[in-house]
Amino acid sequence: MDDYRRIADALAAQIADGRLRPGDRLPPQRQFARRHRIAGSTAARVYGELIRRGLAVGEVGRGTFVRAAAPAGEPALAEPARARVDLELNFSLPPEQPALLADSLSGMLRPDVLAGALTPIGAAGTPAAREAAAAMLARPGWTLDPGRVLLAGNGRQAIAAALAALVPAGDRVGVEELTYPLVKGIAARLGITLVPLAMDESGVLPEAIRSAGPLRAVYLQPTLHNPLGVTMPEHRRAEVADALCDLGVYAVEDAIYAFLRDDPPPLAALAPERVIVVDSLSKRVAPGLTVGFAVPPEAIGDRVASALRSGGWTASRFAVEAATRWLTDGTATTLQGIKRRDAMARQRLVREHLAEFAVEADPQAFHCWWRLPDPWRADTFVAAAARRGIAVTPGAAFTVVVSRAPNAVRLALSAPPIDTLAAALETLAALARNAPEDAEVE
Repeated sequence: MDDYRRIADALAAQIADGRLRPGDRLPPQRQFARRHRIAGSTAARVYGELIRRGLAVGEVGRGTFVRAAAPAGEPALAEPARARVDLELNFSLPPEQPALLADSLSGMLRPDVLAGALTPIGAAGTPAAREAAAAMLARPGWTLDPGRVLLAGNGRQAIAAALAALVPAGDRVGVEELTYPLVKGIAARLGITLVPLAMDESGVLPEAIRSAGPLRAVYLQPTLHNPLGVTMPEHRRAEVADALCDLGVYAVEDAIYAFLRDDPPPLAALAPERVIVVDSLSKRVAPGLTVGFAVPPEAIGDRVASALRSGGWTASRFAVEAATRWLTDGTATTLQGIKRRDAMARQRLVREHLAEFAVEADPQAFHCWWRLPDPWRADTFVAAAARRGIAVTPGAAFTVVVSRAPNAVRLALSAPPIDTLAAALETLAALARNAPEDAEVE
């Protein structure tokens, strides 16, 4: 057996029998190498093996720590949390929403209408659906031809189809260094390598795109970025658009949270031949009955449509007919206004309860990014919050390179009733004020 694996096995045994406890910091690699009389490269491989097994976690600038909890068996955010308060999944279902949706759908229950809604449909949907989607997706400074709109089962499927159409297996896609977790799963299934791109307070750095080496595409969230809440200003969008055009690289622009803001115009307005816009009704309306949208440049529309069909990612006709009604009768617009007001109310709670901490958020977003205070670490904090019945997402879920995970958590604010959210934020604030060793359940 390789020396590094034998040493890793010994450390794993110490973790299993409790001699190394969750949250313990392992020695710096040079010190570990001297202690065990091994090369520095071997020490690095030992620590890498522990991280690969899910027994340790590395944090940039802080070191390597024994994990506070076993890693989840499924990708982060794949299933609804079982905690009493879910601050992990982000879906808004305001109390008035079911009645609004039911009223809108009542006409579909007629047998003649329902008969049509139960027939198959292709990636192009229906003319009425394309018209409604084009009107919904239009932003100040950007309108689109309804004929370019394609329909998917949800936003994730629209992203998957866009990447499948653009990027052959084995090729590279640039993503923001903190990115939507499920894009990592999509990339793995498509055989695509993700390349993290540096960011600043305005979003992805254009120079990071230019210097990343050959990329087939980039995946970006310019408006209300998940998890940071950053909205890329117009000057940065122009610089990113220039980089895309100069390099001949396509972008998949995820606009899933753009309905919460009126500005600025999307990247597609600045580089229309280089950007595929993807969106869905999952956040605007509800994840349980949703439709995804992809708006590719005309030159590659057939490729994206083909990817939707071959991947089995097209929408059901019933969902398309329901979505068309919600978009044309004002239901979706009414819900958008309700959800915008709700997001701002929830962000006020964040500012009230977490004012003393390093929290980054847009006042119009449904999530916030919390850089935890010392001596807390993300995995320890997630475990302590879970013991109090609150599910939050560690920063590692959003990183392409897990060893570079920031010491932060994302709080999704939209799911709990607002009074429940306030109580959960108060509990988390009290938890963060104490040392981890004092964070036992009372």
